[in-house]
Amino acid sequence: MTDSTTVGEVAPRARPGKRERLVAAARDLLYRQGVERTTLADIAQVADVPVGNVYYYFKTKDDIVAAVVQSRVADVESMIAALENRHRSPKARLKALVGLWSEQGDVMARYGCPLGTLCSELAKRAGESDPLAAPLMDILLDWAEQQFRSMGQRNARELALELVVTWQGSAVLANTLGQPEIMARQTKHLQRRIVELQA
Repeated sequence: MTDSTTVGEVAPRARPGKRERLVAAARDLLYRQGVERTTLADIAQVADVPVGNVYYYFKTKDDIVAAVVQSRVADVESMIAALENRHRSPKARLKALVGLWSEQGDVMARYGCPLGTLCSELAKRAGESDPLAAPLMDILLDWAEQQFRSMGQRNARELALELVVTWQGSAVLANTLGQPEIMARQTKHLQRRIVELQA
């Protein structure tokens, strides 16, 4: 064998590159601290990248925020693809989506929803709906609408809005009051609502 690993050993994972580490650090910090409180120096420190090197990959803080949004969009697209692969019916997919939200209740009670808080902060900076963040919610709304429409629901858009608004509202309340059980109750309510709909 020319490889230095022996049979049964797992080769060590390569450390992510600097750009990947910077985006991962920014995702975490923007979620926990918010956009305004996070500096490029903070991101560089967490990513273990010299602060001067940050500018090789990202010229401004807005550039790294945009990379974080793209990363979050990719997460949502990946989640949707996984739901479609695992579940055959639209009803099962929607219930599974709500189940995923329920699993994140403790984290959301502490920091809020990673998508909602980011969208809200970016909208405040822009003074209106931020075109950079809007796709995060649009993807979910459009996909949920498609699922409800596939179930024969004529008010598919309204149902999709109700789903996302209930999720976001419960995340805000759970975070504000520090009560993850709010998320648990609301996700059970959403799942019951989905089950009751005629497919």
